[in-house]
Amino acid sequence: MTDPAPAGAPPRRPGLVLLAALADVACVLALASGGLATHSADEGTARLLVVAWPFVAGTALGWLITRAWRRPWRLWPTGVVVWGCTWALGVLLRVLTGQGVAPAFQLVSFGFLAVTMLGWRGVVALVGVLRPGDRRRRARDLAGGPLPR
Repeated sequence: MTDPAPAGAPPRRPGLVLLAALADVACVLALASGGLATHSADEGTARLLVVAWPFVAGTALGWLITRAWRRPWRLWPTGVVVWGCTWALGVLLRVLTGQGVAPAFQLVSFGFLAVTMLGWRGVVALVGVLRPGDRRRRARDLAGGPLPR
């Protein structure tokens, strides 16, 4: 049996979970491709994957720790933990595999992943707050009963 989705959250469906996972991976791939475009010529998909894999591994760890498949769109704690794991494990694995970890790269990757990985979740939360049905349901819950029409 699965837990019901909390009030105001999108219903939990496998397609939405997959879309959320792909959104997180897209954030990592955008970071890697931006870095490659800035610092090197077109080196192809293989180089992109070499740059991205440490961060993808961090994303996977964050998803496991938070069981993100339950509520992948949540900003807290899911988004913050997934972002933190993505960045921290990504940088650590880059150190362990001899890839560059200049302080500027650490700052840029920290900020970019925060804006993108937390940003898409923030947009989802904002859309949920702005939907009229959700506003009425929250108001009814706060009022402790049905609202007059």
